[in-house]
Amino acid sequence: MSLWTTFKRIARYGFVGFVRNGFVSLSAILMMTIMSFMLVNIMISNAAMTATLQDLTNKVDVTVYFRTDATQDQVEQIQKSLQALPEVASIAYMSREQALADFRERHKNDQLTIQALDELGTNPLGASIEVRAKQTSQYEGIAKYLQAQQDSQAGAGAAIDKVNFYQNKTAIDRLTKIIDTSEKNGIAKTVFLAICALLIVLNTIRLAIYTARDEIGVMNLVGAGRWYVRGPFMVAGVLYGIVSSVVVLILLYPILLYHPVLIGLDPTTELLFGSFNSFAYFTGNFLLFFGVLMSTSIALGALSSYLAVRRYLNS
Repeated sequence: MSLWTTFKRIARYGFVGFVRNGFVSLSAILMMTIMSFMLVNIMISNAAMTATLQDLTNKVDVTVYFRTDATQDQVEQIQKSLQALPEVASIAYMSREQALADFRERHKNDQLTIQALDELGTNPLGASIEVRAKQTSQYEGIAKYLQAQQDSQAGAGAAIDKVNFYQNKTAIDRLTKIIDTSEKNGIAKTVFLAICALLIVLNTIRLAIYTARDEIGVMNLVGAGRWYVRGPFMVAGVLYGIVSSVVVLILLYPILLYHPVLIGLDPTTELLFGSFNSFAYFTGNFLLFFGVLMSTSIALGALSSYLAVRRYLNS
């Protein structure tokens, strides 16, 4: 018997078993569908958390304020020295004139402040540089470097008036801890879900195999190979995974389109992740969802069937 003929027979027997055990197949598909929805929930929640943390990270910076008598050369020297640091991602320079214009815009409805500014007759604001690090944990090192330049009071360092990192240190440290914690939680939830899914689906598929225990016993008696006995059940497990993945992908579209709070965002976290669009993320990453759900469900179904049929081999 050729390998291809054996494969076709195993596939056919697996499909027949999938259809014949309709109730058990439906139960297995239902359990795997629930597991797939949980996986999607984790994927969307992690994406929402990542997007929110990225927005918060983009709002964090170390700002260097220069004295009003600082020269352009001094400012450029500090700017070039910062650009040479490997921790620095970007630098944004604001001139004295731009700082004054922005100050007037922010206080345009505060006539008392505007009048006091006009009475000064000069620009009381100095130039500034906003420094963004590649990682939030690197801000302290950048701030210490700038503080050392300021304390030296030599060369361009004498032009620095203050560095605002230490006023924002608590917020930056908290954001760094949130990022680290969210990454660890994502890994822990994924591992926990995988173990739960395997155990639940394994027990469900055992029902289908239990109904065929006499058939397996006969196949063992006539000398059928292990893979010939195990193969049809693994094919059925793969079919469970494919059907459940298709069901989830079809249901996700209307759910995320009309009720994005039901998947990924609950009413409480929606306040935090309000700017995150679950439907746009799903449609924009459809191939990712398709690949993850299909590969995970097929592997889960095949592995569960493989493990469940072991006790009946040569028994």
